[in-house]
Amino acid sequence: MTPTLMRRLAAEVIGTAILVTFGVGSVIAAFTVGAGEITYPGIGFISLAFAIAIAVAIYAFLAVSGAHINPAVTFALAVTRRFSWVEVVPYIVAQLVGATIGSLLLVASFGTRAVDFGGGATALGPDVSYGQGIVAEAVGTFLLMLSIMAVAVDKRAPKGWAGLIIGLAVAAAIFVMAPLTGGSLNPARTFGPNVVQSIFGGAVEWYQYPLYILGPFIGSVAAAVTYDLVARPREVPEGEPRADDRTVSAEKDKKPHSDKG
Repeated sequence: MTPTLMRRLAAEVIGTAILVTFGVGSVIAAFTVGAGEITYPGIGFISLAFAIAIAVAIYAFLAVSGAHINPAVTFALAVTRRFSWVEVVPYIVAQLVGATIGSLLLVASFGTRAVDFGGGATALGPDVSYGQGIVAEAVGTFLLMLSIMAVAVDKRAPKGWAGLIIGLAVAAAIFVMAPLTGGSLNPARTFGPNVVQSIFGGAVEWYQYPLYILGPFIGSVAAAVTYDLVARPREVPEGEPRADDRTVSAEKDKKPHSDKG
């Protein structure tokens, strides 16, 4: 049976909170251990933490809500007609709420150090222009969304790999983009720490936030459209329905004697 909208929104809240608590939390942890500095090896551990947090969220909630945990992903799926536009706003609100909860949990865990070290908020690196930031976020999110299309959306993909591959894609993007933009790839991931920093009087670069919306939205849509045109043309026969495909489940629920297992 298809999960109710409230269950799916709850999954998005929890999944995004996990992403922020353990992904963004690794940034604060790295600053704590490094006495306020993060070296490139430190970025590697941060990337790994994001990969693991995302993998856990996907394996836990893929079959419930699709485990978007990212407004850019939700938007791209709607653009390519894989997700209802009616549910886009509720999903995005749930993701923003989850990110804020995750950031609050970090303040509760690290205390004032979380705020002193920037709360894990993202910002442009030295000598990185606004335009470069948009491009960097778009390119990084392109890789993320391409992996989502390949292993979580395409019904021909082998099952069971989505969490691992998508998590690794995020890690690879952070490896490259972290020095430029912090490697957000996710408007919710940046929103949560910014809000909590504002609440507790920390420094916030709100004027930069639009680039963390534009870049991921552009990159995600470009990846989804590219995948449809190049790797998965519409005329290609589908594979067997996936267990986490809510559209298929909904169609089954309409049939009186169908197998809903």
